[in-house]
Order: sequence, then C-alpha cells, then structure tokens
Amino acid sequence: MGILNVTPDSFSDGGLWLDRDAAVRHAVGMIDRGADIIDVGGESTRPGSRRVAVSEEQRRVLPVVRDLVERGITVSVDTMNASTAEAAIAAGAAIVNDVSGGLADPEMDDVIASSDVRFVVMHWRGHADSMNDLAHYDDVVAEVLRAVELRAAQLIVKGVAPERLILDPGLGFAKKSQHNWTLLGHLDRLVALGLPVLIGASRKRFVGELVPGGAQTSERDFASAVLAALAADEGVWGVRVHDVSSTAAALDVAAAVRRGRTGAP
Repeated sequence: MGILNVTPDSFSDGGLWLDRDAAVRHAVGMIDRGADIIDVGGESTRPGSRRVAVSEEQRRVLPVVRDLVERGITVSVDTMNASTAEAAIAAGAAIVNDVSGGLADPEMDDVIASSDVRFVVMHWRGHADSMNDLAHYDDVVAEVLRAVELRAAQLIVKGVAPERLILDPGLGFAKKSQHNWTLLGHLDRLVALGLPVLIGASRKRFVGELVPGGAQTSERDFASAVLAALAADEGVWGVRVHDVSSTAAALDVAAAVRRGRTGAP
C-alpha cells in the first residue's frame, strides 16, 4: 500500500503532493515500482497535528481519488470522516482506511455497512493532539487485540461482512516505542485472530530511533523495508509504506525465503 499524502503538514512528505497532477504522477510511479494499492489521505495524523475542515479534506482528496480510479488503480482513502469516506466510495475507492477504526465519527459504521468496500479497523485511543498522553498499557498486546476484536465485532453486528474487515494495531498511535516493538514482536497473535492485518511502520519515529541519521525521515526507508519483510513473514496481509521500491525488494526476498522453506520453485 503506497502512501499518498495530499497534505501540507504530514510528518514525512507534507507539501510534496498537494498539486493534483504531481500527486497522480507520484501514485502512478508507486504502482510502477510495485505498489498494489494507493492510500490517499488529506489530513495529517502525525502527533500533535490539528484537524482540518472536512470540506478542505475532500477538496484535496476526491479529485485525486477520481483520477486514480480512472486509471484502473486500486484506491484506499485515509479518512476519519464519514462524509469523506462516502464521497470517496462514490468516486470508486475500494478501501476506507480509518485510523480511528470508526470511533471518531459516529456515522462511519453506517457508511461502511451500507457499502461493499473493505474497512481498516485500526487501534485508536484519541486524536493526534492528545494521543501521546494516552500511551499507557498494562499489557499492550492483550489490550490492543481486545480493542480491535471488539470494534470488528461491533461492525459485524452493524452488518459489515467479516471478509471486508482488515485489522491494524495502530503503530505510533498512542504508543511509545516499546509498545510498538512489543506489538511487532507478537504479530502472530494479531494474525491468529483470523482477519487480514495491515502494518504501518514506515518512517515512524520509533524506527528512526534505531537508524543513524534517523532524524531525517527518508533515512528510515531501509529499516522500514526490513520491518515490512519481517511482518510479511509473520503472515500480514499488507504493509503501508512511503518508499515502494525498497519495500518491494524486501518483500520479494522474504517471499523467496518462504518458497525455499517449502522447496517450491
């Protein structure tokens, strides 16, 4: 899943793809380099960021979604707003990637239930301007698994078919570094819940803490690709990344190793 932030303030690439044509070119380039899905977002969720008006989010996102769908590209829309999700679905988006798992907007559940798109249920405790204050856990793995299981069950009760749900542990969202690494070290338990799992570790601060020069987000791509390969080896459904080329290479290596284990050609 290639990340396309059409925002001025995202932590890694804010302002780079605000222009519609530049955004589309970048998305097409990511597909050419191996991305399967383009995740289009119009509102930064970096720690400390402020919400933007829904009208502004839609102004940024919807034209790009339409252009990509017209090119036959599978599009995910990264939004917490039900009206943006609904408009993006009408424009052809196949996935709604809601970092709040549907908790930020009470109308999101009904929008998803009345559609046929897939929905990412991410673990979430609060908005970006306050989430760092909520990073307290007794057992982060058990608490995150319990929360995403509950949200998935609530959506199923609302009429969302289980096969349309994707789980995301919400790395970096109301999590300290040790929480993120603990979750990554127990991905098998999340995968064992039986629903597809999406991992979004790309260029995040906890990755940069391990990397010489990691204060520069672009210096985190190699480590992010390694994480993607390790996650794939644990059986996750997808990885959400900034640098598609390094990730695609890492995933190819991981796949070759898995084939080697079974003796497959």
